[in-house]
Amino acid sequence: MTPPLASETSVRSNRLHRRRGTMTDGTLPSETVGWIGAGRMGAAMARRLARRGVDITVWNRTRGKSEALTPDGARVADRPTELADRNVVFTMVSASADLETVLIGEDGLLTRSDAAPAVVVDCSTVSPETSAAMREAAARRGTEFLAAPVSGNAKVVAAGKLSLVVSGPEAVYQRVAPLLECIGRSATYVGEGEAARLVKICHNLLLGVVTQSMAEITVLAERGGVSRAAFLDFLNNSVMGSTFSRYKTPAFVKLDYTPTFTPILLRKDFDLGLAAAHDLGVPMPLAALTQQLVQGTISGGREAEDFAVLLDQQATSAGLDLKPEAAEVDDGLTA
Repeated sequence: MTPPLASETSVRSNRLHRRRGTMTDGTLPSETVGWIGAGRMGAAMARRLARRGVDITVWNRTRGKSEALTPDGARVADRPTELADRNVVFTMVSASADLETVLIGEDGLLTRSDAAPAVVVDCSTVSPETSAAMREAAARRGTEFLAAPVSGNAKVVAAGKLSLVVSGPEAVYQRVAPLLECIGRSATYVGEGEAARLVKICHNLLLGVVTQSMAEITVLAERGGVSRAAFLDFLNNSVMGSTFSRYKTPAFVKLDYTPTFTPILLRKDFDLGLAAAHDLGVPMPLAALTQQLVQGTISGGREAEDFAVLLDQQATSAGLDLKPEAAEVDDGLTA
């Protein structure tokens, strides 16, 4: 049986808690921290903790990615089990199966018989079913579990503008809040259980739909003779502009599809979102169509690039041959 994403009762009864900004009193979080997953996002997030002087040890399947954090003050573990004696362990992996592997697979964090962390904070985007199963596995070891998926990419993390949404025991959230404040600019507590998973899935559905809409209107403007840089400058400075539209502007103008988030990962989130919509009886026609458009970029061989390749796909459909523009554009992330 599919576990509930968030019951109506829990959503109505939970008070909104939001923590903003990095700690301003100079206090250093005293928790010892373990970190599993040093890919683009994981490394950027762990680096912020290390640079604040947090006692942090990092494990990644490719050891070199962990070692890249040692100049910032992090130590390196050879396997996840070495992190079991840390107070708080963060996980940031690509998919549900990866989370299961690093927690309960061979040499997994929760497999040591003599030690287990007090808290696991998972920042990945995984299914509610996997999250609930890992919460149960942690509980069997006496470990608390928080779901804490994030909004942003590695550059957003470096700029200190990452947002987190958190669910699980409120007292545990309050315990790790000083660490979350080191990582991002805001953390919002949304309730017990897997509520944060639903929030993040909803977020990423909007991410895909908005990007496809940006691609369509940008192609329409260029087809009518307006440069992408000029159109997006107007958009970003209008009431319709957003942090997201601004930091995606360089990719759209320069046609730079260096990956921050790939179509493969976005398709995974659409799969999760549409499954949730099915279970909860919510029609989502725009999301369903966008899922197919995301699949089109993958089927067209663009799966390793940034999901902004939706722009190229839209231009091709309109018979428009895009060229990089030389205009200087601001992504809104530079201090």
